[in-house]
Amino acid sequence: MDTLKLSPMRKTIVGVQFLFVAFGATVLVPLLVGLDPATALFTAGLGTFIFHLVTKGKVPIFLGSSFAFIAPIIAASKQWGMPGTLAGIAGVSLVYFVMSALIKWQGKKLLDRLFPPVVIGPVIILIGLSLSTSAVDMAKTNWLLAFVSLAVAVCVLSMGRGLMKLVPVICGIVSGYILAVCMGVVDFSHVVAAPWLALPPALSDFHLPQFAWEPFLYMIPVAIAPVIEHVGDIYVVSAVAGKDFTASPGLHRTMLGDGLACLAASFFGGPPVTTYSEVTGAMSITKVTHPQVIRIAAATAIVFSVIGKLSALLQSIPSAVLGGIMLLLFGTIASVGIQNLIQHKVDFNRTRNIIIISITLTMGIGGAVLQWGSFSISGIGLSAVIGVILNLLLPPAKEKKFIEKE
Repeated sequence: MDTLKLSPMRKTIVGVQFLFVAFGATVLVPLLVGLDPATALFTAGLGTFIFHLVTKGKVPIFLGSSFAFIAPIIAASKQWGMPGTLAGIAGVSLVYFVMSALIKWQGKKLLDRLFPPVVIGPVIILIGLSLSTSAVDMAKTNWLLAFVSLAVAVCVLSMGRGLMKLVPVICGIVSGYILAVCMGVVDFSHVVAAPWLALPPALSDFHLPQFAWEPFLYMIPVAIAPVIEHVGDIYVVSAVAGKDFTASPGLHRTMLGDGLACLAASFFGGPPVTTYSEVTGAMSITKVTHPQVIRIAAATAIVFSVIGKLSALLQSIPSAVLGGIMLLLFGTIASVGIQNLIQHKVDFNRTRNIIIISITLTMGIGGAVLQWGSFSISGIGLSAVIGVILNLLLPPAKEKKFIEKE
């Protein structure tokens, strides 16, 4: 479909529709980590505009809150508080900046060397499994609400058609919330007291993050998986739009756009924002791929961020409803890591691959911590670093079969 032939009204309708596809995931992340959902909507819209500015308005991509950082943000906030954690999020942007420069210099082959599937697969698995206990803890506060939310999301995901299939999170949360209202377990006092229009905390109480080296360095390794996912997303968007965005405006520009968006998010107190494959799926169904429609979605996100009652309503969602969604969400993320290993045909009969995968997983699940003075790195970040080092140190030429075939 030629988007330029669409009327302004239809462009607006499609743009708002794209936002709703990404809405559930964008506001779910801040709700889970203790950030304001209105701020997340604002930084998603702002980040998308920054990305489009850097990429010369050529790439139809929407940026939203990244699930990859849920576990690291929760863990970091327990150690350094949310102000320190927001400073750590700035470290994510540094990874994007460095990768952008390296890609411009060496091309994508350097990423393939540092972060092959045998490294990225287990890291993605850890991202999904690291918060499994938190999902269960939230769900068990009311198993009925959790089960209904989960069941609806699963039904929509497995049996939905068209755009409906792209919004299982929203459907699950809405169903669970309606049941919670009927059960009388939703507190509407904050919703009633909230003003209709209110600036998100990002604007009404703006202050720079409290910089500290520890959370800054802690967040850097966590960005490895989203960086690799970004490369895949750009290829997928290129295929959907029928254009090679790795050539024009170039992969280095898209990477730089993500980095600047993450930096802006940290300054305004929002979660890191990255490219959203949900919107890419919506573009594939509607055949509308013009970046102008994505910018309408970004503008709508910013408008939604100043509706005070919407933010209060989102924060009134019972934790059990979110827990039910998390049971599906985090398991799905882990399965993506497994799928990554299978699709790239990682040979589990190779000693080298078994060593990298097993050590990466056990270090991450076991909660290993590397401490040096006041600095410490643990969890996903430490596991990612170990995976990269092992991949570089274990030469493929010297590997042997882990299981000898008869």
